[in-house]
Amino acid sequence: MKSVFKLILNTIPRPLLIRLSYVARPIIALSLKGNKFTDPIDGKSFKSMMPYGYETQRNNVLSPSTLSLERHRLLWLYLNEQTDFFTAHKKVLHFAPEQAFYKLFRNQKNLDYTTTDLFSPLADVKADICNLPFDDNQYDVILCNHVLEHIPDDTKAMQELYRVLKPGGMAILQIPQDLKRATTFADDSITDQKERAKIFGQYDHVRIYGRDYFDKLRSIGFTVIEEDYTNKIAPELVEKYCLAKGEIIPVCFK
Repeated sequence: MKSVFKLILNTIPRPLLIRLSYVARPIIALSLKGNKFTDPIDGKSFKSMMPYGYETQRNNVLSPSTLSLERHRLLWLYLNEQTDFFTAHKKVLHFAPEQAFYKLFRNQKNLDYTTTDLFSPLADVKADICNLPFDDNQYDVILCNHVLEHIPDDTKAMQELYRVLKPGGMAILQIPQDLKRATTFADDSITDQKERAKIFGQYDHVRIYGRDYFDKLRSIGFTVIEEDYTNKIAPELVEKYCLAKGEIIPVCFK
């Protein structure tokens, strides 16, 4: 039974698996119940997490209960342990809201919470990140995670994020990043979707960000903290929470 279940997980395309698991996650979560790994977002524990990936599959990364990935769990820990996000009144703008966070943040009474995206059905405001319909200096917190790698003119998008953030406000702008690269790589001449997926991780990614990402954010005006938060967490908890060791959280201030 276990081998059949693993075979099913490994052969279903990852995007379809996420959609199916969102519907069937109570059953999947029950079948994987255990005590080896824990999702810190809801505190539930499992004998294994689910696999996830496009070109390269990662094992033990997708939570059966919240559908969180490594980056979501790391961000939740950072917000919960290092900020007043869950206690102080905040006006929050959340781009492309993730299923792992949407209901949790929506139900936080201290948050004046607005979601936005061009296509997501979870978006309160349908908007182009390069031309936002919001006034200057509006938001205490902006969450924009794994969005900028999809945007051809990421400079304009960063400028818009900076514009609508309040002075003193915080923006967390996570991206898939290759820290071994000094400079960001892009090549629009590659048009085959399979080839783009192989090179960029997903066919609809327009670049691979390198370490220069942080300096680009600084050039827009942000003060950037390159938060290596997994190095501040006990190693046994990094493993238990299925985090990606060494992942950097770009914490940006205006």
